[in-house]
Amino acid sequence: MRARESGKPLPPKERRLVPKKIFAITITGQGIARQGDEVFVKEELIGHVTSGTMVPYWIFSERGILSEPTDEKKMRSIALAYVDADLKEGQRIEVLHREKKFEAMIVERHLSGEAPPYAHPILIQEPKKRKVPVGNLKDLTEDLVTRVAQNTHWRQKETINLIPSETTPSFLVRLLTIADPSCRYAEHRLMKAFRETDVFYYQGTKLIGEIEVLLAEELRRFIGCSEVEARVISGQMANAAVFSGIVDYLNRLDRRSEPRRIRKVMNHHIGRGGHLSAQPMGALKDFIAHDPLTERPATIPFPVLKEDPYRIDLLKTKGLLEEHKPELIILGKSMVIYKEPLKEISQMIANMSPRPILLYDMAHVLGLIGPYFQEPFKEGADMVTGSTHKTFFGPQRGVISSNMSEGTEYEELWEAIVRRVFPGSVSNHHLGTLVGLLLAAYEMNVFKQDYQKAVVSNAKGFARALKDQGLMVEGDPKVGYTETHQVIIRVGYGKGPMMAERLEENNIIVNYQGAPDDEAFTTASCLRAGVQEMTRFGMKEEDFAALAEYMGEVILKERPVAKEVARFRKKFIEMKYCLPDAEAASMVERLSEAIIGKTA
Repeated sequence: MRARESGKPLPPKERRLVPKKIFAITITGQGIARQGDEVFVKEELIGHVTSGTMVPYWIFSERGILSEPTDEKKMRSIALAYVDADLKEGQRIEVLHREKKFEAMIVERHLSGEAPPYAHPILIQEPKKRKVPVGNLKDLTEDLVTRVAQNTHWRQKETINLIPSETTPSFLVRLLTIADPSCRYAEHRLMKAFRETDVFYYQGTKLIGEIEVLLAEELRRFIGCSEVEARVISGQMANAAVFSGIVDYLNRLDRRSEPRRIRKVMNHHIGRGGHLSAQPMGALKDFIAHDPLTERPATIPFPVLKEDPYRIDLLKTKGLLEEHKPELIILGKSMVIYKEPLKEISQMIANMSPRPILLYDMAHVLGLIGPYFQEPFKEGADMVTGSTHKTFFGPQRGVISSNMSEGTEYEELWEAIVRRVFPGSVSNHHLGTLVGLLLAAYEMNVFKQDYQKAVVSNAKGFARALKDQGLMVEGDPKVGYTETHQVIIRVGYGKGPMMAERLEENNIIVNYQGAPDDEAFTTASCLRAGVQEMTRFGMKEEDFAALAEYMGEVILKERPVAKEVARFRKKFIEMKYCLPDAEAASMVERLSEAIIGKTA
């Protein structure tokens, strides 16, 4: 028996679970495959063609999400073949037609519907040759530094950034993140043998040990909880550690059997703004059981109101909770314009036995915790996770928090989560950004109320101004269209990516967003904007009204305003809600000298 092109011999046919199966094949040479044609790998007969034809297809523009069919079309030869089941996509084969062999290849599929509103032909493509930069180290460095400097100037001095999941930390926070701890390790764990003392596995860690204690205290004060785990380096990792800890906790009484997964989870559907990390395709994947009835991951999406798909239908939710009895409920969204009904759901599950664990993923709204938005632990949350770089204006990290202190019902769960952070998730937990986060936490606790009030007020004012420009703003006008930092603008079916690109060309940075009634992100009807970063650079309601005028000109009239927006941005360069530049100057100089050996 001849070997495959890979060099691996064919397994004996009698040992194959499924001897043959139908594969899609594309003819790469000249010819058309027809029913009954024999198929070969080298000289070995492996099966035959079941059907084949020549089909037309449109050529699409190579513009990524903005790709669309051009006026050009071509023809290609495709077929289906019944061949040995152990073959893989990419296997080169030959088809014998009328005593002549022509080349072909096994492919995954001929057509893709994953990017509505078009069905895209899947074509065989030669691997693209990567352009490798050539030059000496100085020239390569010069090119890189020039490009980064230009981009930094553009993003920080000429554009209005409205991405809801981003922020620019204060200059001192950024400077602290590149100080010496950024090069170091500080693995540690709490050991009962040493009287509940954290034992560090590295020397030279006294500073970082003190900073972690101070950071935990500042975050506990800000969030309003008793326990904080701040070593996770992203919101996604925070959720993954929680899910892993829950699985460990659920299996704590039986360490002999294979660990079971979380039986059922109620969460927001990703198409209705749910966090990626709370989806089976995200961090939940390895921790959620499969439903034997649906043969899919056992998640139950929150039902939404027909008249307002951005809000949970609480009456239907109550029925689903009673029917499915989930072990975990995850609130929190990435497309979030309202407060979550945390108190109402907490009351619904209060008498359930066993009571579901209630997690509020506050990635986007962590910086809004307080009287102007929500106080999650007062409203019934068991745990809060979040990102520290969205409305919370620190470096890019994550956080897990709870009231699961020693002596409480979930003490063992919290211990499991901490174990799944270290040693389960991190070794080097990015000490530089941890130092920067401490200063950001100081800033948040000092300016919390003024900043939060300004963010919510600016978002409502921005939404009203956009509406006045004739744009369609999502949300309930009775609450000012939004209760968070986000504003959602509907621009038309499939037009979100194009409008986001057009705004970027005019120095306004937003991201396109699928509406709850869109079938995929490629047909996104909306734009998602957040006011938090520009609020911190000093923009107020009247400034957001002026910005709304620029956006109306771009979206509705296609008028170029790039130069006007760049001039407008120059009014908002100095950072607010932190130490003023004059007070920070001497500290900036001292840090710069310590880091690079001379003054900045």
